[in-house]
Amino acid sequence: MSTIREQWSRTTPALRRFSRSTAAMLLCVVVAGYVALGAASSGSFFEGPSVRVFLQYLATPILIGLAQMVALCVGQLNLAVGALGGFTACLMGVLMADHGVPAAVAVIIGLLTATATGLVTGVVIVATQINGFIVTLATMTILLGAQYRLTGTRTVDGYSRTLRDLGTAAPLNIPLVFVTALVAAAALAAFMYRTIAGRRLLAAGGNPLAARLSGISTDRQIVAAHTLSGLLIGVAAVTSTASLPGVNRSVGGDWLLPSFAAPIIGGVALTGGSIAVFGTVLAAFVTRLIDAARAQFSLDPSWVNLLIGLVVLSTVAGGRLHQTRLEKITPSPSPDGGAQPLAHSGGAR
Repeated sequence: MSTIREQWSRTTPALRRFSRSTAAMLLCVVVAGYVALGAASSGSFFEGPSVRVFLQYLATPILIGLAQMVALCVGQLNLAVGALGGFTACLMGVLMADHGVPAAVAVIIGLLTATATGLVTGVVIVATQINGFIVTLATMTILLGAQYRLTGTRTVDGYSRTLRDLGTAAPLNIPLVFVTALVAAAALAAFMYRTIAGRRLLAAGGNPLAARLSGISTDRQIVAAHTLSGLLIGVAAVTSTASLPGVNRSVGGDWLLPSFAAPIIGGVALTGGSIAVFGTVLAAFVTRLIDAARAQFSLDPSWVNLLIGLVVLSTVAGGRLHQTRLEKITPSPSPDGGAQPLAHSGGAR
């Protein structure tokens, strides 16, 4: 009996913390939104085929959100998420359809290409000391041109039937591509929270100066973050290629906003030093629900982007206001080593 009480006493504080977290709020939004869409569709949204389609096209938002989250955790931005994903998807499609490369080999080549591109991006940022925003913007432009070079105006759809079957496979109406995204999220969470390399990434993003004084190379962490981001984008490209009827130059064109929306809404700080894997996954659910509502009520797609953009802006603004309030109430160190309250703008009393 005492053991049960001890376990409950340890669990209760964690449950209280979770109930006040962003993830708990997003979980409530996901449940309420899903129920509302189910009621609006007279229950058809709860049926097996609808659930399968919903989850099948949720895999990519989860993966690109995680890819952007990794870059954000070291204080970087990755504007090339969509371009790299689209290029990788087209590369795999062309290899399979035009050159007869087996699906497994094409997938490996795609993953290695995306990972190597992330690595090169990180190295360029560190070597040139140019802001990551500019470097990833240039990378995006180059990759868009390369993607068009690969496919032109055509749609590549003659690739491996095996890969297509994996993309549509859904035992118990749970798509394998969705399971892949969840496995990637779990692996990333374990890496970031349980390994020394993951903790170094967070340390370098949270306080670069303290990290350097502790012997952690912030340059290496930037390279590692972009490399890992590239790998996740490669996985997203694989799931997209498997799920879509064909690939063309439009693949990845609408990935940039969702890639930022998921981690930011999920609770990741733009300043670095934090991650929120569960929150990012739930935020991807929210964006997918918004897209499903657009299809349900035949809304203009531009309204979806407007709504997601407003939610992202509100989240960033709310986080900034919260940080400002914390800075005002946090005591500042006094010259003698103690702490004293911050003076008000009208002068100290």
